[in-house]
Amino acid sequence: MQTNAVAYPADVPRGRKEDREELSVAETIVGWRGSLRGILSQLQAVAPTNTTVLLAGESGTGKEVIARAIHELSPRRGRNLVKVNCAAIPAGLLETEMFGHERGAFTGAINSRVGRFALADHGTLFLDEIGDMALELQPKMLRVLQEREFEAVGSTRTTQVDVRVLAATNRDLREMVRDREFREDLYYRLNAFPIVLPPLRERKADIPEFVQYFVQEFASSMDKTIEIIPEETMRMLVEHAWPGNIRELQNYVERGVILSNNGVFDPPPPERCEQEPPEIANPTLEDKVRHEILAACQRANWKLGGPRGAAARLGLKRNTLFYKMKRFGIRRPSGPGQD
Repeated sequence: MQTNAVAYPADVPRGRKEDREELSVAETIVGWRGSLRGILSQLQAVAPTNTTVLLAGESGTGKEVIARAIHELSPRRGRNLVKVNCAAIPAGLLETEMFGHERGAFTGAINSRVGRFALADHGTLFLDEIGDMALELQPKMLRVLQEREFEAVGSTRTTQVDVRVLAATNRDLREMVRDREFREDLYYRLNAFPIVLPPLRERKADIPEFVQYFVQEFASSMDKTIEIIPEETMRMLVEHAWPGNIRELQNYVERGVILSNNGVFDPPPPERCEQEPPEIANPTLEDKVRHEILAACQRANWKLGGPRGAAARLGLKRNTLFYKMKRFGIRRPSGPGQD
């Protein structure tokens, strides 16, 4: 595959034979030679241990990919990697999903069920969107992390488990602790080894490698041949903000491959967000927070609530966002469609 500019490898090189065992998993992560080098160094250091890891970062930054790499580099790689999306399961069902239940434990429980912790015994449990876990379940989560034991719903029998927990969130758990939306003791238990994944807009040097990789993957799956990525196309993609991060770029490349013909990657221009607020020279922490809030409001077209509103993008409650906007003097422009 070629570009009219610098030719970037479409796949990550496999390295020297003697390095292959140590780097085999890391090498499969696109961008590991760039901004992720430091993160992958942390990953390789913590993977052989049983330490709980908290992966933080915006949605679409690859937290699940890193969690899978930690598991594959650990002594538990021959056991189960069990995944739970805490935001996708209703709060009333999450306890039985985690710990299982006995027959007759509640209406409709006609059979016993094994929970995710039992399924992950001697393996790894990945708790995605841990910030969305209901407060009433958090003490039980803290207990199983500390004591390695639990009771299934409707059971008096204590079950011992040996589970390595990896957790991920796109929310600011420290802010949630201050707002009493997340237990402080559970936060510190989960935060034993934090890894923060940067958004794609801070990894522009990695974008060409991502584009090459995704183009190759989708072209192969669609039985198409794409050999050229024009220089102007690559420049356009590098300059785009990608608020949806790697996931958004991946979906965009898939659409582009579908629409491309004659061996040339020729996608339509990506949707442009409203212009970002200007950067400030030598910004303070408050400047950075204000900039982040203003950018999120602009990307959400000043819609604050709802699943695609600014509060959700920032991982905040709507009332918390109102308070921060007032504190930093951020006002919504008047007009229809604001909430």
